[in-house]
Amino acid sequence: MSVENKTNNIFKKNLLLAFLVILIAVIPLVFMKNAEFAGSDDKAEKAITQIDKSYKPWFSSVWEPPSGEIESLLFALQAAIGSGVVCYYLGYSKGKSKRVEKDKL
Repeated sequence: MSVENKTNNIFKKNLLLAFLVILIAVIPLVFMKNAEFAGSDDKAEKAITQIDKSYKPWFSSVWEPPSGEIESLLFALQAAIGSGVVCYYLGYSKGKSKRVEKDKL
C-alpha cells in the first residue's frame, strides 16, 4: 500500500468521523426543538426532592460562581484545557511514531 493511498484512506476515515460528530451534535437540536437542556445535577436534585420531601443535601459547594455565565465560562475553560491535553498527547504520539518509522529507514 502506497503512502498516498494510506493518507487518502486516513483522510476519508477522519472526514467520516467528523461528519458523525456533527450529526450527533445536531440531531438532538433538530428533533428536540423546545427541550430544556439543563444540567443533570439540577434534575437529580428535583427528582430526589419529589421522592423524599425531607431530603437535605449532605454536601454543599465550596464556592458558587456569581452567575450562570461565569459557570458556563469555567465549564468551557475546563473542556478546552482537557481537549488541549488530549490533542497534545495525540500529536506527540503521532510525531513519535513517525520519528521511529523514519529511524527504521
